[in-house]
Amino acid sequence: MATAPRDSSINLSSTRLDKWLWAARFYKTRAIAKQMIDGGKVFYNGQRTKSGKAVAIGDMIKMRQGFDEKEVEVIALADKRRDATFAQTLYQESSKSIASREKNSLARKQGILLSPASDTKPDKKQRRKLREFKERM
Repeated sequence: MATAPRDSSINLSSTRLDKWLWAARFYKTRAIAKQMIDGGKVFYNGQRTKSGKAVAIGDMIKMRQGFDEKEVEVIALADKRRDATFAQTLYQESSKSIASREKNSLARKQGILLSPASDTKPDKKQRRKLREFKERM
């Protein structure tokens, strides 16, 4: 007995974290999404997690992409990758995250983050902060 095909991206109660990140177009492949999760670049509700974690609506996901850190709330679920306009309907980025990304972008453009403000060598405290910042990337 044949059943009618159904779109599995509609009416989902949960989906895997790596699949959702891939479907929401944060990462180009599921393998890259899995690497980022396993590498500690993705936090699910404030904690490190595994790639198979079930994502539900209302959850908060914090991730690092290059220089930027994004904090998004899951507002819809999908397990299939579709166009970018559909992907943007799956999440909502927090206003705090947007402000932080814009501030860091401006600082990168001005070169503030990579060079000290004065012409002298940084002292011990400044060197620690620079090292900490560079290791965070």
